[in-house]
Amino acid sequence: MAGGFISNETIEAILNTTDIVATVSEYTKLERRGANDWWGCCPFHGEKTASFHVDADKKFYHCFGCHKGGNVVNFIMEMEKLSYPDTLEALAKKAGIQIKYQDGYKPDPNRQKTNEAEQYIELYERTASMFHYFLMETPQGQKALEYVSKRGLTKETIEKFKLGYAPADRRWLFQFLRSKNFSAEFLAKTGLFSQKYPEYSFFSDRLMFPIFNRRGQVVAFGGRVIPPADESQRKYLNSGDLPQFKKRETLFGFSFAKNSIREKKSIIFCEGNMDVIAYHQCGLDYAVATLGTALTEEHIKMISGFVAGGTVYLSFDSDGAGQQATWKAIRLCREHDLTVKIIRLKGGKDPAEIMLKFGADNLTAQVKNAILDSDYLIFRLGEKYPTDTPEGKTKAALEYFQYVDALQSDIQKESCLEQLSQAFNLKPEAVKRDFNNRSQARERANIRQNNNQTEQGTQVKLDAELRGLIAVTADLNQFEVLRTKLTEQDFTNPAARKLYKVLEECFVEKIFTIRDILSRCDDENLMQLITESISSGVYQSEKVSVIVQDTVNLVKRNKLDAQRNKLLQRIREYTVVTQDDQNQLNALLAEKLELDKQVQCLGKK
Repeated sequence: MAGGFISNETIEAILNTTDIVATVSEYTKLERRGANDWWGCCPFHGEKTASFHVDADKKFYHCFGCHKGGNVVNFIMEMEKLSYPDTLEALAKKAGIQIKYQDGYKPDPNRQKTNEAEQYIELYERTASMFHYFLMETPQGQKALEYVSKRGLTKETIEKFKLGYAPADRRWLFQFLRSKNFSAEFLAKTGLFSQKYPEYSFFSDRLMFPIFNRRGQVVAFGGRVIPPADESQRKYLNSGDLPQFKKRETLFGFSFAKNSIREKKSIIFCEGNMDVIAYHQCGLDYAVATLGTALTEEHIKMISGFVAGGTVYLSFDSDGAGQQATWKAIRLCREHDLTVKIIRLKGGKDPAEIMLKFGADNLTAQVKNAILDSDYLIFRLGEKYPTDTPEGKTKAALEYFQYVDALQSDIQKESCLEQLSQAFNLKPEAVKRDFNNRSQARERANIRQNNNQTEQGTQVKLDAELRGLIAVTADLNQFEVLRTKLTEQDFTNPAARKLYKVLEECFVEKIFTIRDILSRCDDENLMQLITESISSGVYQSEKVSVIVQDTVNLVKRNKLDAQRNKLLQRIREYTVVTQDDQNQLNALLAEKLELDKQVQCLGKK
């Protein structure tokens, strides 16, 4: 629908009826400073002090930082990346205004929506309703319903989050949607189906979590296997990025939490969807979760206007990955001048288990007892390094300096350096001197390397093993050849093992496309390396078969070399005393000779 077809009368009605203060307040917290003047942090560029002004009487906004301004239509266009007519449609629908058109124009009621994202949202909304029906009303969904009930979720909570069940029959969804006149070409682009097998649903026999945008529309899904499940299946699956959904810009539960976040000026960041739901059921309805990614700049920009001057609570797992996520989130929040506290859960592995065992009051109390991030880091560094030695104290201090660097206040920095001095029995003057000279410290390079591993997860080493598997990812037909010759355990590079496991899972489940593989890859560094390598065009199809054979030979040779080296070590250390000893040594020598032959054979290939 062209914007010009909407009458000026309708546009005026939209502008006059829509409350610009209420609309902008859905994206950032505004405070009144006069009869019609409202101020807040800019939702467009992110800031620490309020320079974003809304005039309620004149119905316009202006940011004195980034200089963006306009009326409520301009605001929604910029925030939601919608076209002018689509924005007018959305605002008219929200305000209950019937759209009138110029010159007797009448839109075709059966017209195809021009906005691709709008089409996908309509499909995902309908699919979410179907999944919810399967969970609540059918025998197929009984197992999933029993699981969420055992986790302590009430019917009201299940309804609120519109939880669902994806049928085990992978073809059902495609056949159903085709019967509703959705074309196969359209469905192939929606992210709901395998690219290689377009009639196979991406989600099957899983508990489904609809993912909503900030306006409460379903834009994607998360799916969890239902215990007891086949261990070869990936526990969680999330939709890949689509026109209406970007993981780095979306938070699970935000549409339900935003009003409470604004009122309390607080937010709880969790690790999983079930964690968010448990917090909400316990009345802690300002909890959200990232979707298979670490906390990002986009996420912070999304919430900073609501919690400026408030508190960010972090509720991540206590395992290695959870601690890495906590460390990165602390620094990111502090760089945006946000106060951070850490929730250290006790009595259960996650909020849902604590809720089930001890009730909502216990979980609420644990949130109230959250500790400041500086106290948390001091405690963790004391566990990580031997702070009873000069070397341990130095390493702990240098890592803590990374946190102090992120603080935006000199007073905070001085206070934290004093806290460090007291915690590890250091002279304050020495701590300040080392902090001021930290860029020249030799150990700084080592601690930065450790911190990169903390922030990004496992470092990805691009060696011949990983190159071979990335080449296979570029030409997936080659994996069937590779898997007959090598297993996951044959690889020594952890990243190569991880990629092989993902390839094998997708191959077995017959959802074998690059998109499916990337959606299952939970290591951002590895994912980036795959996409960069394939996009560069290095792995042309005619070269991949050669690369695969070279990889097979290399991995086998490395495995043989490792076996040979162990055998040589045993031979060198062997002492012959009796004839039996000599016989055993001869057997080891014969085994070495056989390994030498196998290595030579590989060298000729």
